[in-house]
Order: sequence, then C-alpha cells, then structure tokens
Amino acid sequence: MTALPQYERLEAPGLWRETPQAQRREVIVSFGNTSLVISDDRSSAALAHWSLAALVRRNPGTRPALFAPSEDPGEELEITDETMVEAIEKVQAMIEAHRPHPGRLRRIGWIGTGAVALFGLLLWLPGALVEQAARVLPAPKREEIGRMVLADLERSTGVACHSSAGDLALEALADRLGGVAQIAVLPHRLGGARILPGGVVALGQDTLIGLDTPEVAAGAILVAQAAQTGEAPVHAFLAWAGAGAALRLLVTGDLPAREITGYGAALIATPVALPQRPTETDALLAAFKTAGVASTPYAYALDPSGETVLSLIEADPFRGAPAPEPVLPDAAWLALKDICS
Repeated sequence: MTALPQYERLEAPGLWRETPQAQRREVIVSFGNTSLVISDDRSSAALAHWSLAALVRRNPGTRPALFAPSEDPGEELEITDETMVEAIEKVQAMIEAHRPHPGRLRRIGWIGTGAVALFGLLLWLPGALVEQAARVLPAPKREEIGRMVLADLERSTGVACHSSAGDLALEALADRLGGVAQIAVLPHRLGGARILPGGVVALGQDTLIGLDTPEVAAGAILVAQAAQTGEAPVHAFLAWAGAGAALRLLVTGDLPAREITGYGAALIATPVALPQRPTETDALLAAFKTAGVASTPYAYALDPSGETVLSLIEADPFRGAPAPEPVLPDAAWLALKDICS
C-alpha cells in the first residue's frame, strides 16, 4: 500500500471543482491504496481519484491548502483540515524518497568525480610547481640560492675558511673538476662534500686532513655529485622548501632567506653514501676517469684497510699509472691544506 497505515481510514471535508469555470462543491476526501479519493459529501459517490504520486500542492506554506492532480490547469481541491494536509504531505514525501532520482545520481557522480580530480590536483600541483621552478630557474639565480644555502650551512659549521693562496687553490680545483662554480671549505667535519644549487660546493675540512694528496678532496666532490642520482641540487632544495617557495620563485623571481633557514642543517644530517649497485659504482668510476682523478686515495681515506672500498681500489681507472695531470700543483695543495689555519 502506498498510504501510510495510520492514514488508511482518514477522511476530511474539502471544496472541489472539476474545471476552473465550475462552481466549487463540498466533498469528502479520503485515502485509497495509491490515490486520493474525492467523494460527494451527500451520496458518497466517488467523483475523482487523484494519484498520490502525481499530486501537486499549488500554494506551499499557505492555508487553506490547494491541491491539483497535476501541473496542468483544471481540477482543484481546497482542504482546511490540518491533519489531512499533513497526511498528504507525509505520504508524498515517502513516495518521493522511494522514487529513482537519475539527476541526483548524476550530480553525486559529478561531485565524486570532481572531488577525485581535486584531490589528484592537490597531490600533483606541489610537485609540478617544484618541477617547473627547478626547470626554468636561470643559472645566476641557482648560484645565488647556492650561496644562500652555504650561508645557512655556516650557521652550523662556522664561517667558511679563507686565505689568499687557499682561495686561489679552490678556484684551481673548481676549474680542474669542471661544472663547479665555487668551492667553500667549512671548518667542520661534513663527511665529504655537499653539492648546493648553482654548482656551489661545500667541502668539509676533514677532506683536507689525512692522506697527503688532493685526490681525497676531489674524490669527495665527485662522490657527492654522483650521489645526486640525476636530481639537480636546486630540485632537491625546492622539494625540501616546498611548493610555496617554488611558487614564489616562479611569480617574483626572488626567495627570502627565511625560506632557506634549516636546509643547511638538513644537509649536514644527511650523509653522502657510496653507491651500492654495480651500475652506480661503474658510473662513479667513469666520473673519476673523466675528471682525471685516481679513486684509490679517496678509498683509503674512507677505509684505511681498503676492505669496504675494494671496488674503488681494484677498478681505479688510473691504478698502477699516474693520472693525466695532477689534481693541484704542490704549492696550491699546501695552500689549500692550510686554508683553515
């Protein structure tokens, strides 16, 4: 049954007219199984059956209530009985709740699709901003950011070491290795070197102590370069700084120092590891060969026994033979060793 059980025997008086021009007449309104039954109040003869599912309220919220069997002009029923009006509206609400709503399902589908798309956009956008900023950033700006990162490193390590002869030796080492804009020696143990944006290199003083050869310092830089595994230093920095910093760079071309604060400490806390896979080791040894630097001195600086660095010793591209040219002349190497004195 369509009607709610509590309204099966509900009846109420009403005023009904068959056409807009007809006189209104008194009727009795009652519920049928699926319809509203309109009967003559004297003879009880049924005058009309209106489908409850199609019933239309012409004046919502107003009393007396006016109902019609459809949206089309024609029959009309006026009811003043509050209980009957409430019953009709409850039954209609029940029918509406059980009726299929394709449009609503479509809206839900569109909303769901939109939510998924928005979620995907939120996941994709930060990475896309970082990628775009890292790709379009000009070389001078990269180098500027590298020097800002170096300044942040100095907060943890102390100011970079300088001397007239030592600075000239660092310039010679940068030229010797290629792809390096600036090398700074920090008075702190870094466990090697750190490659900063723009070709700026931070070299720990520990690379100048130990074996009496500049190949150790050069090797530390080559290993740090190889450890980037294809990710440009500026991309690594922007990934750390976040999408906000990348967006600011794209829009204004500038980056406040506060966006860099803390990155230096993060670099110090992240050690540079030797490659583990054979293909990576081969690539590192190829870099030593291209740079004209022997890998054995660096290997023994890491492990004097040589046991954990056999691949760098046994496959040294210049094993048993001198490199094409010294990494640094003796005088420059001595000046570099004393740069922090």
